[in-house]
Amino acid sequence: MDWLGTVVATFLASAVEVVETVTIVLALGLTRGWRSTFAGAGAAAVVLVAATALLGTALQRWIDVGALQIVIGSLLLVFGLQWLRKAILRASGYKALHDEDAIFQEEVAGARAVPIVRGAALDWFAFTVAFKGVLLEGLEIVFIVMTIGASTGQLGVAAGAAVAAVVVVGAIAMILRHPLSRVPENTIKFAVGLLLTTFGTFWAGEGVGVHWLGDDLALLWLLGVYSLTALLAVRYLERQRSMSPLAG
Repeated sequence: MDWLGTVVATFLASAVEVVETVTIVLALGLTRGWRSTFAGAGAAAVVLVAATALLGTALQRWIDVGALQIVIGSLLLVFGLQWLRKAILRASGYKALHDEDAIFQEEVAGARAVPIVRGAALDWFAFTVAFKGVLLEGLEIVFIVMTIGASTGQLGVAAGAAVAAVVVVGAIAMILRHPLSRVPENTIKFAVGLLLTTFGTFWAGEGVGVHWLGDDLALLWLLGVYSLTALLAVRYLERQRSMSPLAG
């Protein structure tokens, strides 16, 4: 159960972040050229790999497993609740849905607004924006890999799932040469919010000595409880919105 949960949660959460990263890289590559864009993205990837290796070694060697479960489980719970809150607001109409096409057009407009220096060895605008975009979104992936992998003691499995998400989503985007707006990103974020919240609750509870009913199978009923609560929250907010004089 831990292995399956690690793979599914890490893959989906990483895939969402990669979709957003790909939008930035595509906009820069198609507008400013691929060499400088890939150089910036590659430099960020090197930083992220080094950070993952260093943090992973530190977590596995120097931190007690029980304390690690409490701290990381709590962080994962907070992180998951943030995702879930935003997903509930989007599903109920209180927050705009994430639109990759609109974001792509904004990135393209920003890239075209800056003149290209002809003859320069490197387009520093494309390099810098690609580096920053990949690094910021990548740090969230690193956080996800560290928290999920360290809590279950399966850091390698979590890292592998994240790499798979990067390869699959990145390859599809490069083949299509278009932002992945058809990916049900908002639905995936809802599911990831539920998964992260569930795992965070389970692992933090284990860290403080909670003996869950059904052991690892407790993940299933915890997921069911959170899913039902989230759906009820969506229905309640939808009703409140329809009754509001400002609705629409």
